[in-house]
Amino acid sequence: MDAPAADPAVEFFPALRDLAAVRHGFIGRIPGIDVATDRAQALARLDATHRALRADLGFVGGAFATAEQVHGNKIAVLDEPLRTDRCLDGADGLITNQKGVSLGIYVADCCAIFLVDPVRLCIGLVHSGKKGTALDIVSHAIRQMGERFGSVAHDLIVQLSPCIRPPHYEIDFAAEVVRQARAAGVEEVQDSGRCSACELRRYYSYRAEKARTGRMLALLALR
Repeated sequence: MDAPAADPAVEFFPALRDLAAVRHGFIGRIPGIDVATDRAQALARLDATHRALRADLGFVGGAFATAEQVHGNKIAVLDEPLRTDRCLDGADGLITNQKGVSLGIYVADCCAIFLVDPVRLCIGLVHSGKKGTALDIVSHAIRQMGERFGSVAHDLIVQLSPCIRPPHYEIDFAAEVVRQARAAGVEEVQDSGRCSACELRRYYSYRAEKARTGRMLALLALR
């Protein structure tokens, strides 16, 4: 089980919380930090708090891998130990079978998709918004977990984070992600059902805050 939330900004998802194989967390809005600026500056202002919360949640002792997040469907495969923290160029998803690697994805209206194979002990974390969903990135991640690590889709647990939804957005890409995952053979697909633009005290929203806002941080690692 994951450690109790060290901060009210942190939440866990029931489908993942009691899995012995993984540690996860979703860091929402951090009160008291001015993020009404561009993405790079907002992340810089959030960095110290994000680092402290990662440590509180047990994401320590190994490298931290993130993706560049260019709204594509490239999946970076981490099948060897990382010696230092790394951002994977051109990628919007990360998969690994390495216990010494923590995965991170930043979102503000887009969806962070957690993928866990508790049988073959591998994980994935994917960034999917309107464009990534149109490019079927979740299916690419599922397929690569099978090709690289031997995962079978029906063994996977897939969890969707909070993201923007109608009526605050013109399409329901979360529903399409769920459809894509099930079409790929995943039986357990869970959606948080929460809308980032509806709950600005709890989440950041790129659209509702006119692009000048912070980023939530999705975290996933093998124990």
